Amino acid sequence: MELPASPITIEPRALDRETLKRDILEWLVYAVGREVHRATRHDWFAATALAVRDRLVDRWMASQHREEATDGKRVYYLSLEFLVGRLMANALTNLGIYDTCREALGDFGVDLGAVLEVEPDAALGNGGLGRLAACFLDSMATLGIAGTGYGIRYEYGLFEQQFDRGWQVEYPEDWLKFGNPWEFERPEVAYPIDFYGKVEPGEPGPDGRPKPIWRGSQRVLAVAYDTPVVGWGGATVNTLRLWSAKPVREFDLAPFNSGDYMKSVEDKILSETLSRVLYPNDNTPAGQELRLKQEYFFTSASLQDVLRRHRMHHDGYDDLPAKAAMQLNDTHPAIAVPELMRLLIDRHRLDWDRAWKITTGCISYTNHTLMPEALETWPVALLERVLPRHLQIVYEINDRFLKSSRVVAKDPSRLSTLSLIQEGWDRRVRMGPLAFLGSHRVNGVSALHTQLMRETVFRDLNEEFPDRITNKTNGITPRRWLVQANPNLAQLIHNMIGTGWEDDLERLSTLAGKTEDSAFREAFWAVKRRNKALLAHHIGEIADLRVSGDALFDVQVKRIHEYKRQLLNILHAVALWQEMRDTPDAAWTPRVKILAGKAAPGYATAKLIIKLANDVARVINTDAEIRDQLKMVFLPNYNVTLAERIIPAADLSEQISTAGMEASGTGNMKFALNGAITIGTLDGANVEIAERVGADNILIFGLTAAEVAAKRAQGYDPAAVIAADPRLARAVAAIEDGTFSPDDPGRFRPITDALRHSDWFLVAADFAAYWEAQARAAALYRDRTAWTRMAIENTAHVGWFSSDRTVRDYAEEIWDVRPPLARAAE
Repeated sequence: MELPASPITIEPRALDRETLKRDILEWLVYAVGREVHRATRHDWFAATALAVRDRLVDRWMASQHREEATDGKRVYYLSLEFLVGRLMANALTNLGIYDTCREALGDFGVDLGAVLEVEPDAALGNGGLGRLAACFLDSMATLGIAGTGYGIRYEYGLFEQQFDRGWQVEYPEDWLKFGNPWEFERPEVAYPIDFYGKVEPGEPGPDGRPKPIWRGSQRVLAVAYDTPVVGWGGATVNTLRLWSAKPVREFDLAPFNSGDYMKSVEDKILSETLSRVLYPNDNTPAGQELRLKQEYFFTSASLQDVLRRHRMHHDGYDDLPAKAAMQLNDTHPAIAVPELMRLLIDRHRLDWDRAWKITTGCISYTNHTLMPEALETWPVALLERVLPRHLQIVYEINDRFLKSSRVVAKDPSRLSTLSLIQEGWDRRVRMGPLAFLGSHRVNGVSALHTQLMRETVFRDLNEEFPDRITNKTNGITPRRWLVQANPNLAQLIHNMIGTGWEDDLERLSTLAGKTEDSAFREAFWAVKRRNKALLAHHIGEIADLRVSGDALFDVQVKRIHEYKRQLLNILHAVALWQEMRDTPDAAWTPRVKILAGKAAPGYATAKLIIKLANDVARVINTDAEIRDQLKMVFLPNYNVTLAERIIPAADLSEQISTAGMEASGTGNMKFALNGAITIGTLDGANVEIAERVGADNILIFGLTAAEVAAKRAQGYDPAAVIAADPRLARAVAAIEDGTFSPDDPGRFRPITDALRHSDWFLVAADFAAYWEAQARAAALYRDRTAWTRMAIENTAHVGWFSSDRTVRDYAEEIWDVRPPLARAAE
């Protein structure tokens, strides 16, 4: 059959109330199979999601046709995480039909809010890295940049966090239990992914050298699942393509017939393990191997997909850098460098120099951390066994680079620091430097982080390639983190400055002129108070704890890690509780400390810190002597939806990492946008937030990054620091003597011993300054006018931290792309 010369079009679905209501009803009856009077909330969610998805698909296809017509450059964003959260409210908001849908469902006697609560969070990420990726997809679509996100369709994601007597317990996060109405399975888009095997010499290539042939001994298929991603206003809809691992053969009949039933499905079980769980515990060799295979699995599938797309419209690959920008979101997809070389050389018969020019022209790399454990390295023996051809390519990249290195030529002793191979008894491949060499641009995610990249982890490579590192400070999407998460504040802003700020967030600077408007201050305070009441109700339901919305909501929500210093926050809670017990009748500022976050399953210290927080909270919350002056709660299973509850209600935003260790942070931006005041160190994007909001509107304390480095270098005695600070000494002693763990007095000795004898993260060193900053916060909160002025100034001056600005910077300075609408007008 001949295909039509142009796409057949159908009439796009209308956005009005009556049409939407009709479509919801039709989906409810004919897809869900329910009548109105029998439908559950899940049924209404499924029907509404499908009706809304129809409207996304109309715009999705139009976006694809527009991009094909203009043949522009596309962005391919490779990330092991995409923490997208719930999608229904986001789609309704960006399409501009939230109220329309609420009214349409209301005609059936159904509450939209109750329907939205049914949707699970997509368990595709853990923290800031994955949420940044989701914000970038939103901003690319909002700006009209043609982009595709590539990741893994995890069946269970990270894990569902629950507490058993205060200990973190991990359960599978079964987010796909009721299906996923937003995705489209593409069984015809499936790529073979090989592992293990051996490399043999093949026929000579263009350069006369035999082309290696890799014969893998295990093969799985990467099958695509597509989710439409709509930008603000709905003009552009891009794609999140996630890969699910499937066996080449689902079922082997021969062993089944012989009675070996497990053998008959062995391939299915082994292959599907690849896309089962995010970040398998890599404390074991098996866990390390699975993680390496996951990273290669999604990276190879994504690159094969990019090359297939390119060949559909172009001959050859020399122009690929002009048509495809591939962004590696952190070091996890660094295997993309040798994989793209392998595909170009082995499969498509290019010579090395052409392939390398194409690879470096396409790939760019975002570094998100200076911490050694996050700059992945893989044992040479593991890489040789799992991906033998890739190790050969890494060796050749390394050999060619070292032979051409200007730095090594001047100083041969630096060869070992520049080499991609870390020598020693455990030889390893350094994936961060590999990503650096294979990219035309490498960026940090805050001004401080980028400066430290140049000075520390990539010092030698920066000397070799002085123009390669650039800064792109992170941002957040205001559609999710203000319009959707805080509708009351969004409405107040609408009333004051009108519309247009949703995709031009720096317009919020107009609010700075309203700080002396007492009516606006009162309205701003009332919005915050309403949000706090909602969160207090949620805390009561989840934690069975009554808290007052009039108290200072002091919030630290993020991944649990020693460098993020939840321990410093807990020590402050203990010391504050002790002082309140000493003088219960003093004029204390009532405070609620709110924590949330997950610890990696194999990170014993982080899990012990969670237990300490819960044990301290139990004692504080049941102490009648301090009444309601201090409460503390650790909310379980932190995710995007919980963040949307907490962030609009926060008064004080805890961003207290050891200076020089947080790459950027995006939670700090979300809190400030929603009128919370930051208490933090000069770390990551806190530095730039302080510059934007002004020193009088942020509570900065503690050692700077340079002072941290100096203190570590000159020698540091934390035991002496603790002994010299009575508050800190008493708090540490209470933890040591079993005050919070009478059933096991020595439970927290690993924490206090480390604090006394090493304190690598300088908790003790910063405690006194942190205490003073917290005291200042308490005093400021008692002055409602002063506090509200500061809160408004934060909201007004953080518009620069929009992910729209960040993505625009990437587009202009790294990707070299322009929106297709702009190209079509030229």
